[in-house]
Amino acid sequence: MVGWLSSTWEANWRSFQYFNLYRLVLATLFFLAIVFPHEWVSRLNLQPSPVLFALTAVYMATTLGGLLMATHWHYHFNKQLSAQMGIDIVVVCSLMYMAGGVTSGLSVFLLVSLAAASLVGRGHLVLFYAALATMAVLLSQSYGIVSKGFDQGSIVQAGFISAGFFATAVLARLLGQRAMINEDLARRRGIALDNQIRISRRVVERMQDGVLIVDQGGLVSQCNPVASAMLGLSNHEGARLAAQAPTLAAALQLWIEGSGDGGIHISGAEGRDLQARFERTTSSDAEVLVFLEDVGRVQERAQQLKLASLGRLTASIAHEIRNPLSAIGYAGELLKEERRGDMQDRLLRILNDNVIRLDRIVGDILELGRQSRAQPELLRLNKFCTPFVEHLAATESLPHGGGALETLPLTLCFDRSHLHQVLWNLLSNALRHSSRGPGAVRIELRDAAGDGRVELHVLDDGPGVPDAVREQIFEPFFTTHTKGTGLGLFIARELCAANGAGLELATSVSGAHFIVAGRNDTCLLTEANDVREVK
Repeated sequence: MVGWLSSTWEANWRSFQYFNLYRLVLATLFFLAIVFPHEWVSRLNLQPSPVLFALTAVYMATTLGGLLMATHWHYHFNKQLSAQMGIDIVVVCSLMYMAGGVTSGLSVFLLVSLAAASLVGRGHLVLFYAALATMAVLLSQSYGIVSKGFDQGSIVQAGFISAGFFATAVLARLLGQRAMINEDLARRRGIALDNQIRISRRVVERMQDGVLIVDQGGLVSQCNPVASAMLGLSNHEGARLAAQAPTLAAALQLWIEGSGDGGIHISGAEGRDLQARFERTTSSDAEVLVFLEDVGRVQERAQQLKLASLGRLTASIAHEIRNPLSAIGYAGELLKEERRGDMQDRLLRILNDNVIRLDRIVGDILELGRQSRAQPELLRLNKFCTPFVEHLAATESLPHGGGALETLPLTLCFDRSHLHQVLWNLLSNALRHSSRGPGAVRIELRDAAGDGRVELHVLDDGPGVPDAVREQIFEPFFTTHTKGTGLGLFIARELCAANGAGLELATSVSGAHFIVAGRNDTCLLTEANDVREVK
């Protein structure tokens, strides 16, 4: 314990300043008592003399100097304390000698000084100060007995006073140690509490669900950024919940009164469907925790999990289907060599067409399962799209001008191979439903109002997407074409999401209108990958 206290001991300059201030007041009182003697002062047997004036003046000067040093020069704490204690012992013992020895009662000032020094100093030094005071008092009293004829029995009183010096020093030091331990414990607990508050605040801020802390008066004491965005709050902390979110405040009040459920559905900012839950806390203010959950995001996450499970299942099935499918196709090719009539030819043609369709479905499923991690790069869209449109027109045997391209000098952060597949799926789907005439399919590049995003618009002159199926066109295996696999648009949307972009079906007067929206300034999703800019 002693070693631990020694290692954690720190100089207490503020307490040392108060100690020096007390000594300065004491020296001032001594000086005033000598200058303006009264009846109560005469009992001390201190007769004004040049020596007494000089002693009190020097004491005042040294205590003032000690106070200034303790205030402005925080170095060598033990040396300063030892010097001040030495001065106190010399001055008080000298005054005791002049006043007739220990019977004057001035030794009580040494007890106070020793107690103060024990509270602010180290343990070994405290015993040293007590020993110095004891030696000084005993020598002063012994010299007084010899030179001035003090009562010889007073040496016993001096011995008792000396024992009191050690008792005061030890007891004050024990009290100081306990105070030091409690102070250190309070400091460490304060640091731990502050760290815990910081961690809790960071956890609340980083939560994907919205969290509000509301007191009994309806004031929001804390709110994380997610909750602010969900409810569209401004200046939320310290604001009244009824003014910021009246529906939520009314539900909370009903719940507090015991007539409401613990969870309700409310409308948030931007038309979000939110679910709110309330929980009481054990805080002294009886605050209430309000948890907000975005129902749409939960449904989207559940849909993604379902699609991921479906993808793994279909990929496994596709592997098992490919081998017997190849055998069926091979058997069909062998049957073609036997000419048996028009009916057999028509049946073989149907068989071959369905084998090809099944093989394309299996290929799309396997390709979806093999999609690699996106490696976005800044692509110059005019240089990327121009050869792409030319290659598409040559592959699909389009007439001149069948595919139109309206370009702007824009860049898009996207994986090159992924963007090629997205555009191929979108344009193939557009060509399938278009007239295939001049300008039947168009690609337009637009700057999205200068907000750091660029848009690729794919339009066709076909009949468009019926309203009844607009919500289903991005689902896997949904198709309105007899030869379609129902995976093209689903794969395109998944590839856009992997590159931090979005794919949506826009409202149009005629034909289908798809929009690919991504960033055109910085590839934010690359992190550990190299970002390359295409010149």
